[in-house]
Amino acid sequence: MLNDLTQGAGAILRRGSLRAAIYDRLTRSLGKEPDTATPRDIYDALSMAVREELSARWLATQRRVARARVKRLCYLSVEFLPGRSLVNALSSLDSELIDEARAAVASMGHDFDAVIALEVDPGLGNGGLGRLAACFLDSLATLQYPATGYGIRYDYGIFTQSIDTNGAQRESASTWLRLHNVWETPRSDARYIVRFGGRVLVTHEVGGSQRSRWVETQDVLAVGFDQLVPGNRSPTVNHLRLWSARALQPFHIEDFNSGNYSEAVEDQVAAKNLSRVLYPDDSTPQGKELRFKQQYFFVSASIQDILATHLAEERTLEELPSALAVQMNDTHPTLAIPELMRLLVDQYDMRWAQAWDICRNVFGYTNHTLMPEALETWPVNFFERFLPRHLEIIYRINEEFLLEVEKRFKGDDAAKTMLSIIGESHGRRVRMSHLAVVGSHKVNGVAKLHSELMQKTIFSGFASMFPGRFTNVTNGITVRRWLKQSNPLLSRLLTERLGSAWENDLEEIERLRWAADDPGFRALFRDIKRTNKIALAEEVDRRTGIDVSVDSLFDVQVKRIHEYKRQLLNILYVITRYNRIKAKPDEHWVPRTVMFAGKAAPGYVMAKAIIRLINNVSTVINQDPVTLTRLKCVFLPDYDVSLAQTIMPAADLSQQISTAGMEASGTGNMKLALNGALTIGTLDGANIEIKDSVGEDNIFIFGMTADQASRRRADGYRPGELVKANPELAQTLEMIRGGAFSRTDNEYGQMLVNRLISDDEPFLVLADFEAYCAAQERVDALYRQPEEWSRRAVLNTVGMGPFSSDRSVREYAERIWSIRSVI
Repeated sequence: MLNDLTQGAGAILRRGSLRAAIYDRLTRSLGKEPDTATPRDIYDALSMAVREELSARWLATQRRVARARVKRLCYLSVEFLPGRSLVNALSSLDSELIDEARAAVASMGHDFDAVIALEVDPGLGNGGLGRLAACFLDSLATLQYPATGYGIRYDYGIFTQSIDTNGAQRESASTWLRLHNVWETPRSDARYIVRFGGRVLVTHEVGGSQRSRWVETQDVLAVGFDQLVPGNRSPTVNHLRLWSARALQPFHIEDFNSGNYSEAVEDQVAAKNLSRVLYPDDSTPQGKELRFKQQYFFVSASIQDILATHLAEERTLEELPSALAVQMNDTHPTLAIPELMRLLVDQYDMRWAQAWDICRNVFGYTNHTLMPEALETWPVNFFERFLPRHLEIIYRINEEFLLEVEKRFKGDDAAKTMLSIIGESHGRRVRMSHLAVVGSHKVNGVAKLHSELMQKTIFSGFASMFPGRFTNVTNGITVRRWLKQSNPLLSRLLTERLGSAWENDLEEIERLRWAADDPGFRALFRDIKRTNKIALAEEVDRRTGIDVSVDSLFDVQVKRIHEYKRQLLNILYVITRYNRIKAKPDEHWVPRTVMFAGKAAPGYVMAKAIIRLINNVSTVINQDPVTLTRLKCVFLPDYDVSLAQTIMPAADLSQQISTAGMEASGTGNMKLALNGALTIGTLDGANIEIKDSVGEDNIFIFGMTADQASRRRADGYRPGELVKANPELAQTLEMIRGGAFSRTDNEYGQMLVNRLISDDEPFLVLADFEAYCAAQERVDALYRQPEEWSRRAVLNTVGMGPFSSDRSVREYAERIWSIRSVI
């Protein structure tokens, strides 16, 4: 396979040649012999050999796309969570290369697993948004679509999470770039000036026209670094271009020689802050400003690069809509719209109407949230201070849009207020989601329910004005990362029964539905699950020192910590279950290990309190001899892609328990179900479509629907009454309030309880508590029947065909981007 794919691509690796390639890079590039090489040397040499193969394929891809002169996709996202690169690259090139690499590394006296473990996950994202973006890049390359990802090369990325002796989250800087990153290539030809501040100078041209010039700006340099993205069993290699900020004059020798050492590097420090960390804490004015400037830095560099590439192909600016599709992954890249307008009008002297028509036909916008408070807005005074020309452009876009609103809703001032890009209710602010909708030709949600609610709630007025603009593309996951690489034993079993076609066509696994009723297949499936549980138990012990039984039900909730995701509901049940076991220790309890993982935003006080509660509850439960063999609770720190790849194959139960109507889609639900976990969840996000695909008997659905939750709030939510009516719940809350799980102060516990019993608690945690407990009893009843549990687990795996990111990308390509594969 490898030889076939690399014909004419300047191939370096061929089967049987990997050991020689490693030795060559080790001796020629690193100056080491195998007997003196460290594991890191072996990792670098192997990675260089593989990256050179990818580079040859990337060059061939670029030549092929340039000759075809087809439409390209540019995918803008402030987050990407690609995971480790080495195994992914080996697996994508040829699955047999992993075994060959293992043997080659062993022949040099090193352990392959120890070598690949040296790679640090790139800290370029925090959750589902970044992982979705990475899955899409994988699918785009696998399906041979011409595409480039654009993001920020964060020096420290998302923070490294640790847990202190009080159970609280602590943040430290990520060290993913501490050592040389073999997988990136600095691009000397991708360097652009990004401007801030200054003022707008208006000049009058001959003929009476006006021209605006943005002058007296403070400038920084954006430098591009490329990471290659290989397709699976595909000759296509695309790239992700990440921007790093630099000062135009990084060092002032005069200041240094005068003894002003800090001032000598002041410009470089200020510039590098723009690409220092993902999501600077915006609880301070300085943090808010930095996050705003960071977003503009990212889109300005990206749009300049997109235009430079387009013009270098000798295409005209008028051809942009037929040559480029630019997709904005959430609202963070929305400043790309006024930036493209600025460049077209101010730099390339294009008429406004023509530029605006081009702009709207180039951009697409993916919405990821229904919570109004999560839709970004920026103060007008930020624009006045940092982006004055962009503010003028936004004002004009809004002025022309409001004329359209007046035509559609004649005399309705309330409609203008609701739809205006400029909000007036909490100080004058630019509503970025409104700008994204107005400036895009397509707006999509990421699950059927989410897309329906999006048009009925946050964007109802826009949907009325532009009904053809809105569509749905349900999220998906890349089966290569989340099954082929994460669960090699199950992958091997599937390939034995189906061949390897399922790797690039996940719907192939539907042909194995019969296997759920085959006792022999179920036994193999159970053995694989147990082996994966052993691996996770070892990881739990390594990270936390907690010994967990692989014979227990592995119950996992792993995702960003947020109130709407309702980790609180989960831990309330854990405490209630603990109390039940303590009260009746001789009953036949299903042993259960409940695992949490995820990070809380540094400024999100409530989320950090939830982490502290989980850890402190875990300490009490795990030290109680009465419950020791019946219940364990674990918080796994520093959740990332690599940890997820250990958790997903080992999970028995997947917790997807967000408040109905609040989760846009979710992709963790897909990864876990694909690996044979049964879901306990609400009718929210993609859970609904998963239920339809795997069968409602094979998922534990509970709680309110989105409509019922909405009515509950409208009718008046009274959680205090629920507590009075449920003695178990009252006992659980009193234990938290009273300090039963506190190592020192209990202010955090009291805060959490007060939040839960407040009439304006928006996530309705206690409203679903009783139904959640009942669903958990159904889980226990089924787990006592291992054959039936295995049957349903198999049906979950084989029912996940529709949830591939390949399917998602094909739908984007057809419905939104109008791009085609280049073979």
